[in-house]
Amino acid sequence: MTTTDQPVDVLLSDGSTVQLRPISPGDAPDIVAMHGRFSERTRYLRYFSPYPRIPERDLIRFVTVDHRDREAFVVLAGDQIVAVGRYERLGPQAPDAEVAFVVEDAHQGRGIGPVLMEHLVDAARRNGIMSFVAEVLPANGTMLRVFADFGYQVQREYADGVVHLSFPIAPTEATLAVQRGREHRTEARSIARLLAPRGIAVYGVSATGQGIGAAVLGHLRDGGFSGVVVPVHPSASTVAGLRAYPSAVDAAVPVDLALVAVPPEAATAVVADAAAAGVHGLVVISAGFAEAGAEGAVTQRALVRAAHAAGMRVVGPNCLGVANTNPAVRLNATLAPALPPAGRVGIFSQSGAFGVALLAEADRRGLGLSSFVSAGNRADVSGNDLLQYWQDDPDTDVIMLYLETFGNPRKFARLARRIGRAKPIVALASPARPVGVGDTAGPDEVAVAALFAQSGVIRVDTVPELLDVGVLLANQPLPVGGRVGVVGNSPALTGLAATACAGQGLTVVDGYPRDVGPRAGAAEFATALAETAGDERVDALVVVFAPPLPGQRTNVDTDVTAALPAALALGKPTVATFLVGRLPAGVPAYGGVEEAVRALARVHRYAEWLRRPTGVAPELVSGTRLRGAAALRSDPPDPIALLAAYGIDVVASMPVDTVDAAADAAAHLGFPVALKAAAPGLRHRLDLGAVRLDLPDSSTVRRAYAELVTTFGVDVLVQPMVPPGVACVVELVEDPAFGPVVGFGLGGVATELLGDRAWRAVPLTDSDAAELVDEPRAAPLLRGHRGAAPVDRAALADLLLRVGQLADEQPRVRSLTLNPVLARPDGIAVLHAQVRVGGVAARPDTGPRRL
Repeated sequence: MTTTDQPVDVLLSDGSTVQLRPISPGDAPDIVAMHGRFSERTRYLRYFSPYPRIPERDLIRFVTVDHRDREAFVVLAGDQIVAVGRYERLGPQAPDAEVAFVVEDAHQGRGIGPVLMEHLVDAARRNGIMSFVAEVLPANGTMLRVFADFGYQVQREYADGVVHLSFPIAPTEATLAVQRGREHRTEARSIARLLAPRGIAVYGVSATGQGIGAAVLGHLRDGGFSGVVVPVHPSASTVAGLRAYPSAVDAAVPVDLALVAVPPEAATAVVADAAAAGVHGLVVISAGFAEAGAEGAVTQRALVRAAHAAGMRVVGPNCLGVANTNPAVRLNATLAPALPPAGRVGIFSQSGAFGVALLAEADRRGLGLSSFVSAGNRADVSGNDLLQYWQDDPDTDVIMLYLETFGNPRKFARLARRIGRAKPIVALASPARPVGVGDTAGPDEVAVAALFAQSGVIRVDTVPELLDVGVLLANQPLPVGGRVGVVGNSPALTGLAATACAGQGLTVVDGYPRDVGPRAGAAEFATALAETAGDERVDALVVVFAPPLPGQRTNVDTDVTAALPAALALGKPTVATFLVGRLPAGVPAYGGVEEAVRALARVHRYAEWLRRPTGVAPELVSGTRLRGAAALRSDPPDPIALLAAYGIDVVASMPVDTVDAAADAAAHLGFPVALKAAAPGLRHRLDLGAVRLDLPDSSTVRRAYAELVTTFGVDVLVQPMVPPGVACVVELVEDPAFGPVVGFGLGGVATELLGDRAWRAVPLTDSDAAELVDEPRAAPLLRGHRGAAPVDRAALADLLLRVGQLADEQPRVRSLTLNPVLARPDGIAVLHAQVRVGGVAARPDTGPRRL
């Protein structure tokens, strides 16, 4: 959805929200009013003259644009226009345009100028404008910085007392980095304001102490919140021992957060009251919104629109609440009566009910919490917002997510790749593809897990596994390798641990498992552990401890706690399964050997991802976006021209439906040729007899055509022969968790049946492409299996990068299949391509910033 289609809400640098939309003639009175609020300096810097009022002729021109050669956007804070930005093309069909914008004095310094600039650039690009020019007075340092800080290559000239600027507006790595840096800061600040409020207003509390409003108020009070709590009640003077007010404004104290537990029909009135009190955000615990049906969805949209218009963000509705265990805040604004102890793990849960169970289990395991957010219906604040916040939060070292759906999958994958380099992300997320997400079969469950891993996310399948990995990451260092030393006092348990390690891809070092025997005391156990931890061959320890037999030992707790400190002191990650006794603090304890080893293996794979090079996303072909879009605009869309725009050549083929046409096509293409049944599922099916190869002349072509017709129908493809090679398949599909993903595998019925495909999310880096080629189980066939010559894997990687660039730049492409791609020692040949095109798909992680 483009900005010219509808208004959008955007975040500013202070974390507040405003609306941005195209200007319209009806805005004329508001433009005049805004102009009247400008200071003399602002008017002079914008118009190079005092310009005390806007003449009628200028006003009409200001508010009347064609949204192509002339575009203008206004920014509204509440119902008031506070800024306007515009461009005007410098002549018919000119590739450049003049850009200008002005922000009301009271709203300067909030990042409105950069937001306007992003949306103007986006609109100009879509209308064929390639560069902007601007004229700025030297005294207007703020405006000069806006242009200079955008990452464009700005040319400056000074003449006649004015700075003349010009710069191309094509996106670059520098401009993208600037935009995403601003996105990160604004989203992080908007969440920080929710999790560290000075004061909280609670709406929907009852004087009787019943209901969810009263419950949240009690948890807030009993949790020792460091700020001011303001119960809002229409008539009661006190609620739960706290002074109550009919309006949050009446409390006359700073209130940053509102907890909302009123019925849906009353929510809009709460927004108005909270806005009057200067509230920055709402946590809407009430249910009855989008989860209740169409009417509730309308109410939910109205709630979010009203909140954004007032500059506020919304957590929920239908959520559990938010929490922050920082001693300076002590915020329990949730329906959970107690929180886990303070710690360094941030938890996001989309489900409220699920969040209660998650917090309870974390508390039982002693997993320390830094902050918690339950998003409920996720009408506004999402897991991506929390990722942005936790990236820089000094109190959070580990991030845990429970995700039911992905609102912005491309953004999630992008953020995870970046944030996972600094802080591990553990996610419980479904691999299911929702109804309507692509008609082409995408990654299966194994491939989805691999996609998460490639984005630096440790994906788990159950709540216990989520906590298993979380306690390990929160308490132990990352392993430097996958070599494991197993130590225990039970041969059955140590053998089970060794088997589990092999099943999880961990290597048990020679000489292990080490069994100290059931009669070993604390000293013997400690010695074995210390020696294992000091073994240079060992990267991690798996410790198993079985209860003693009757009459053997009674001081089990002493033995266990005495044995571990020496091993832990050497800094190697240790997981333990102790069937009796209490473990020392900091040792991740698991109820079973398999759980301990599985958690260790997942953390090991994450550590391996950290050690791999990040790679770069090269732009292989310049100017492809416009050429590719032109191929898609033809009627019908031309997939061959689309692929050619990205440097992907498909071997020519000619469709025929008569024997004479087949002979003529073969003569035109040049012998020898191949004949193939034209149906997409048959074009490569040698095993079904749907392909005839190496036909040297017209007579053999006629004979082969006659044979094909009897079984597969009259529609046949004629194609020139190319040198043989290893058949490969390249695919592009939409995935619900990652957006466009590129798949690679080897051709053939067996590999298709086994789902032997590797997948990576777009955009691809050179490392991604190389790993894609090598990852399928059948990949040894590309490296010279059984004496065959190795194929040109670099050419395959290059093809994957081109497909990735196409996927990134052409959102109308719903799916793409190149099958077969013949890989040879001297290069590749793409024999067939199938492209499915639709309308412009929603790509919320591209274009200018918006909520």
